[in-house]
Amino acid sequence: MSQTNAPAIAAAPSDEDSSAGQYLVFTLQGEMYGVGLTNVREIIGYAKPTPVPTMPGFMLGVINLRGHVVPVIDLAQRFGAGATQIHQRSGVVILETAGQVLGVVVDAVNAVIDLAAAQIEPPPRFGAGVRRAFLKGMAKTESGFTVLLEVGKLFQADEFAVLAETAETAELASAVPAL
Repeated sequence: MSQTNAPAIAAAPSDEDSSAGQYLVFTLQGEMYGVGLTNVREIIGYAKPTPVPTMPGFMLGVINLRGHVVPVIDLAQRFGAGATQIHQRSGVVILETAGQVLGVVVDAVNAVIDLAAAQIEPPPRFGAGVRRAFLKGMAKTESGFTVLLEVGKLFQADEFAVLAETAETAELASAVPAL
């Protein structure tokens, strides 16, 4: 999977609604999700992460991204669903939020779309299969609804600390020459 031809910088949100702007849309277990393009660093093809002992089940391990250790998670498992089945179109979306870089496994990356404030509804109080705290809203698109994720709320501060510590430990271990 190659990087998208999307612009590196997202359109500035309008003053009336900070949810308007560009979103990367991807498929995860048959559902459409979107994340703000400002949180997306890049998209890479799936490569099996190196497992890290004692991590939560949704934490698949770490990858080496041009010399940097990046934790990779299974977003479906984070949402309480089963493990993502890896196939030819699977990829890893590299996200950055709150100074933390992490990869999320997705079934397929679909497109970059522009959303106006009028297309975005508040998160539903029921259903959606995802904790409401993770949601920025629901976007009405030509193909139906897309669940917009609040990337900064997918993890609590202590979970980010564990991910950061894991990445640092793995980076230090890879820097030590083999005996």
